[in-house]
Amino acid sequence: MARPEARRLVVNADDFGRSLSINQAVIRAHLEGILTTASLMVNEPACPDAVQLARDNPNLGVGLHLALLCGKSALSPERLPGLVDASGQFSSNPVAVGFRYFAKRGLRSQLRDEIEAQFERFHATGLPLDHLNGHLHLHLHPVVFDLLMENAKAWKITHIRLTREPLSIDQRISTGNWFYRFSHTLIYKALSARSAGPIDALRLRHTDRVFGLLQNAQVSEDYILKLLPLLPAGDSELYSHPSLDEFAHEFAALVSPRVKQTVSELGIRLIRYTDL
Repeated sequence: MARPEARRLVVNADDFGRSLSINQAVIRAHLEGILTTASLMVNEPACPDAVQLARDNPNLGVGLHLALLCGKSALSPERLPGLVDASGQFSSNPVAVGFRYFAKRGLRSQLRDEIEAQFERFHATGLPLDHLNGHLHLHLHPVVFDLLMENAKAWKITHIRLTREPLSIDQRISTGNWFYRFSHTLIYKALSARSAGPIDALRLRHTDRVFGLLQNAQVSEDYILKLLPLLPAGDSELYSHPSLDEFAHEFAALVSPRVKQTVSELGIRLIRYTDL
C-alpha cells in the first residue's frame, strides 16, 4: 500500500503581545500543546513581555502581525493624519478602513511609513522574522499588499500567510453562521488569487491553505479533532486566538491531550513557517 503524502501543519496564535493573558496562553500552548508559531503585535502594551517570552523559548516561531486597524499606531498622530485619531488609534471598523485605504490613494505614503515603522520595531527585538500576516488579514488588502511586495526585500519578508480556506472541508465539520462563512470564503478567495502571483514571483513561502478563518474565534477542541483527519496532504496553517480569559476555549483546544494524541496518531508534522 502506497504511503500517503506527508501532512505538515503550522499552528499559529494571532495577537501575541496584545495582553498578558494572551502571552501566557501562547507560551503554555507552545510548551504544553501543539502551538508552533505566534504573530506579534508590536504596538500593543504587552509586547515587551511577549518578546521576552519568545527569547526564552526560541523554538517558537514569531512573526509580525501587522496592525493597521483596531489598535494603536507606531508613529505619532501628526505623522498619520489620515489613518489615526488624535490619540493615535486606528479605526475599529474593518469595512470602512478597507474602503478608505483603497479609495484615498493619498494615504499610501502614510501607510508605507507606518508599515515600515512596525517592521523596524519587530526587527529591533532581535527575533528572527518567522512570517508576516495582518490583523484581520489586512495584509492582503490591495493597497497594503502592494506596499509589502514593493518593499519585501528591504523589510526582510520571506514567509507570508496566504489566507485561503477550502469551504469544501469547512462544510463537512462546521454548521451555522452560513453568511459569514460563505462571504469570507469569497472575499479571501479573490484576495488570495490576486496575491498568489506576486508572492510566488518573489519566492515568498506560504502554506497551501489556512484554517481558522471561517471559525471566527471558535477554534474549539471539537473543531480541531474533526479537522485533523481531513487535513489535505502538503502544508497547512491553523490559526487561533488563545488567551486565558476571553478565548480560553481556544487555549484549551491547543493543549488538549486528545488533540495532541490525534496529531501523533495521524503522523502530522508540526512545523513553523521557517520550516517550509
